[in-house]
Amino acid sequence: MNATQALHEVGQSIWLDAIAREMLDSGRLKHYVTDLFVTGLTSNPTIFDHATRHGHDYDASIARAAERGLSAEQIFFRLALEDLTLAAALFQPAHQRTGGQDGWVSLEVSPLLAFKEAALSVEQAITLHAQAALPNLFIKIPGTPTGLRAIEESIFAGVPINVTLLFSMEQYLASADAYMKGIERRLEAGRSPEVQSVASIFISRWDKAVEGQVPDSLRNRLGIAVGERSYRAYCELRESARVRRLVSEGAPVQKLLFASTGTKDPNASDTLYVEALIAPDTIDTMPEKTLLAFAEHGKVGPLLTPEEWECDEVLEEFETAGVDVDGLATQLQREGADAFVKSWVSLLAHIAEKSDELRVGHPDLR
Repeated sequence: MNATQALHEVGQSIWLDAIAREMLDSGRLKHYVTDLFVTGLTSNPTIFDHATRHGHDYDASIARAAERGLSAEQIFFRLALEDLTLAAALFQPAHQRTGGQDGWVSLEVSPLLAFKEAALSVEQAITLHAQAALPNLFIKIPGTPTGLRAIEESIFAGVPINVTLLFSMEQYLASADAYMKGIERRLEAGRSPEVQSVASIFISRWDKAVEGQVPDSLRNRLGIAVGERSYRAYCELRESARVRRLVSEGAPVQKLLFASTGTKDPNASDTLYVEALIAPDTIDTMPEKTLLAFAEHGKVGPLLTPEEWECDEVLEEFETAGVDVDGLATQLQREGADAFVKSWVSLLAHIAEKSDELRVGHPDLR
């Protein structure tokens, strides 16, 4: 039994935090599904920006879209849905086997909407989900203050949501509240409560943010402590009267997803965060490099349990060392949103440039 199978068998789903046309065409993603027990996939603007800049895998699709006079944003969503449709088919068996609890792919709304009117995110979420027509597609909406309203409204509209860019227990609980409000409104309106969601808590960026600012004894421990604290809140919420009532009405539980679990410190274990945050009924979405490292030499050791916690003590040590944990959570969410905007702008500029190049090379596209 390899490490990924062992992780799968203790009840933590493995999702891949990567996608590219070459990965699909070469059969590499299928290999991960078949041999490494990968049961889902996430994507973001940075991932797609990287994918479209390497090779010519997307040229034909861009050319066809350019011929139709589509904008750079429209072309991007067309490319993304082509990839995600192929990936979703690979995960459909897991989706059916688990009754919709696993086997998902994710597509993000425009990052430009993160701090704008919630209605704009809701409109795009509904449009993208309808356009894709995939039963196992999550639409990603960041858990910013504006995003929370968009999450509630999208869930009420019946759109499955992956809440992204969560950096603290408080942000996680706010996203869970938005999800449950959407479900409760559906029940009040006589609609089905069976709308899935996951809440993605980001891990490694915490330690990158305090690198060189804390004692060596605290090095690479902040992200894990935040993850543990969020998992404890997740366990407590699952046992709450509110969640139990919704489950009794047929609603699914919004699962906790550990994101950004690739190690950024070259001197630390490349499986550090994966091994530290193994917990049943959760998801770990890993960069491809981290997935392969864990499959090769990862270990499934003690699981996170509600009875044993070091996170409170560790977080107090960081506060004593001068780290404003709550303030840093807000900062990281803002920086994460800004980083995705930067990738988004770069991605659309590249697609527009590529469209122009293809028109020059193909007179019929001028």
